Amino acid sequence: MGHTGVEREVEAVWRIESARLVAALTRMVGDVGLAEEFAQDALVRALEKWPQEGVPRKPGAWLTTVARRRVLDRWRRDERFRLRMVELGREVTENDGQAEFDAVLEEDYGDDLLKLMFVCCHPVLPARARLALTLRLLGGLTTDEIARAFLMPESTVAQRIVRAKRTLARKGVPFEVPAGEDRDARVRSVLEVVYLVFNEGYTATSGERWLRPELCEEAMRLGRVLAELLPEEPEVHGLLALMELQASRFRARVGPDGAPVPLAEQDRSRWDRLLIGRGLAALERSVPADPARPRGVYSLQAGIAAKHAVALRPEDTDWHGIAALYEPLVRRTGSPVAELNRAVAVSMALGPGPALGVVDALRDSGTLDGYHLLPAVRADLLERLGRTEEARAEFGRAAELTRNERERALLLERARP
Repeated sequence: MGHTGVEREVEAVWRIESARLVAALTRMVGDVGLAEEFAQDALVRALEKWPQEGVPRKPGAWLTTVARRRVLDRWRRDERFRLRMVELGREVTENDGQAEFDAVLEEDYGDDLLKLMFVCCHPVLPARARLALTLRLLGGLTTDEIARAFLMPESTVAQRIVRAKRTLARKGVPFEVPAGEDRDARVRSVLEVVYLVFNEGYTATSGERWLRPELCEEAMRLGRVLAELLPEEPEVHGLLALMELQASRFRARVGPDGAPVPLAEQDRSRWDRLLIGRGLAALERSVPADPARPRGVYSLQAGIAAKHAVALRPEDTDWHGIAALYEPLVRRTGSPVAELNRAVAVSMALGPGPALGVVDALRDSGTLDGYHLLPAVRADLLERLGRTEEARAEFGRAAELTRNERERALLLERARP
């Protein structure tokens, strides 16, 4: 195996092992920033050693051993670190350190990983900082990879991650699974971050690509991990169902030239039936066992996606059912975007006239000023009503507002006489 091949294998091992290692180290040293520092030291050592010596038979254990040595080295030379470890009840001595460290690493990995998710997605951090930190520590992505995925300067991403770790340390955010009243809010925060990652991959907000499947795949991986760690949380399954069902359309959502393909024009034979099956199974688990407990917002959205997924032809779509699901979703969220989507469903169920009234009310409210899909939807309704010139003007407005090049080209095409 050549040098480049070894580096690729180091990268693959890191993707698999980094979250486990950072989680265990965080429990050991009580600080997510320090934990990542020790884990990164192990990664650098692997990049130095493995090209010359070959990839070890148990690469995860190798990384763990190197990280453990770094903890012991810090304990020997840093009095503040020794005092911190004493505060945490950790006796890391030269003789007993290995046994103590191994005992920590051998405890429940799933519990550690869940705790790390709650730390990375803590509401004390801004949403974008939570997203970057999650991709960094749980996804094993480099700052450069995160920056490229979101079309941002690497320095901006690095600063967000550094500030996030400092904030967590300053606020004393505990490495724990929250309980009581705090638990629901913290679970929502974790789900919000995973959903943000998926959405950015599903419809890129800017750049030349319409889809970024690598982000969606990472979000789905995190969603599946969460479903294993929190099997009794209906909304975890609701989010997973939503992502699996939406991802089932990937192959049909873009044409050979990379241009977006509208839902009604997609070749449904290219939809991934395996993902649809997985999504429908997760959807069942997202419905609360207690009928008095309302369905969550992700479960409702997944229910809407399921209506599309089971329709073999566009004309088979249950638009009345979709419109009905949007009603509680709008009530629960108060989201003007959900209301706009409800208008689309109403237009398909009852015609463009009733839907245009909903869209015009949204336009007049000003809540979606600057959102390109508002004039795009309005343009489509006007076109269906035969008001062609007004429709073209609205398509032009939508093209001016979008930051995605593929979407802009599609909208400009529809704006032409």
